[in-house]
Amino acid sequence: MKTLITGGAGFIGCNAAARCLGRGEAVVIVDDLSRPGADANLAWLQTQGAFVFHRIDVRDGPRLAQAVREHADAARVLHLAGQVAVTRSVRDPLADFEVNALGTIHLLEAVRAWAPGATLLYASTNKVYGGLHHRPITADPDRYRYRGSSSGVSEDEPVDFHSPYGCSKGSADQYVRDYQRIYGLRTVVFRQSCIYGRRQFGVEDQGWVAWFTIAAHTGQPITIYGDGRQVRDVLFVDDLLDAFDAACDRIDRVAGRIFNIGGGPDNAISILQLVRHLETRLGRPLRMSFHDWRPGDQRIFVSDIRRSAEELGWTPRTAWQDGVSRLCEWVADNQQLFA
Repeated sequence: MKTLITGGAGFIGCNAAARCLGRGEAVVIVDDLSRPGADANLAWLQTQGAFVFHRIDVRDGPRLAQAVREHADAARVLHLAGQVAVTRSVRDPLADFEVNALGTIHLLEAVRAWAPGATLLYASTNKVYGGLHHRPITADPDRYRYRGSSSGVSEDEPVDFHSPYGCSKGSADQYVRDYQRIYGLRTVVFRQSCIYGRRQFGVEDQGWVAWFTIAAHTGQPITIYGDGRQVRDVLFVDDLLDAFDAACDRIDRVAGRIFNIGGGPDNAISILQLVRHLETRLGRPLRMSFHDWRPGDQRIFVSDIRRSAEELGWTPRTAWQDGVSRLCEWVADNQQLFA
């Protein structure tokens, strides 16, 4: 079994690579090492086993195609590389498009040409659903809730791309799906909610659970954009990797499918709830300030994960409190990485 991972030195990518290496599988990592923490993750992976590394920007179609051609025997391709921040997409929408949309087309064409039998999983985002302003919500003192709904947003929700990031990821999302319908590639789209866990170098504009945890342990100030009652269903990275494995194991039945993958209603928390949890754990208040809402920020997003349970046999196993505890332990043991 060989797995090629774009963005393999990123947070999700390095965890996926480590899991594959632990099973004795061959791993190929494609990454341009542009994201903070990528160098550290790559160095850590070298302690986990031997793998092949290609330093390639996914915008470089010919070099990406050459890497896929060289590893045409890959059984799985995990497409995790991308521009990941809404704020950065607003500042530079062209670069955001080139990485997320054009980079995905480059990969799809390379797989179509050289590895058409491979399973290709794409990491999409809940941002493809837009602001969901038509959904009625209520406001509790510390969080928003859907009014009259307990299951969350399903895959049947119409897409409504909002922000350049939503547009670029949504475009790629649809291309990945359509390459199964038109060309017969074995693709699956995961519209991911907030993934968190070890080896996540979260920053202010992306990876909020990790960023708050890092800032809490290192004494850095935290800015909350909006009122802090925003809610997301958070998912520990090990559970996401279980979903990847489940899709690969069932690819003959689920090729071309789209799945909302998140923690679901049981793991839906607000920013304020996470802050209070971290303050209780550390025994001190965090340094916080509030600022205006950011464009494209959903008041609440909770994934309806019933399709994943029915078709993949998958549900999250890690309660958010346990996952945050594991993340806290990793941050506390590796504070030199955040100096």
